[in-house]
Amino acid sequence: MQLARVIGTVVATRKDARLEGKKLLIVAPLTPEEVENGKREAKAARASYLVAVDTVDAGYRETVIIVQGSSARMASGCKDTPVDTAIVGIVDTVKLDSPRG
Repeated sequence: MQLARVIGTVVATRKDARLEGKKLLIVAPLTPEEVENGKREAKAARASYLVAVDTVDAGYRETVIIVQGSSARMASGCKDTPVDTAIVGIVDTVKLDSPRG
């Protein structure tokens, strides 16, 4: 699982029939520090945008939990669907514990 921020949507009128009715969102993976510090945007120079199937009705700029690979195909409504990334949760808060010194 990984944290990501929803940064856009994908509209594809022609796609695999098993993707019909699925909401596709563009997500940018985040580090926990980016989320905890309240940064509204992912790093501008990020090259690792992903298209994810939304299983939890996420919205623009929300912080989400994504899964990839076989875990994405196990997400709700994705069985036997050609997906590699799925949004499986919407994050309310993130808190990192301070290292003991």
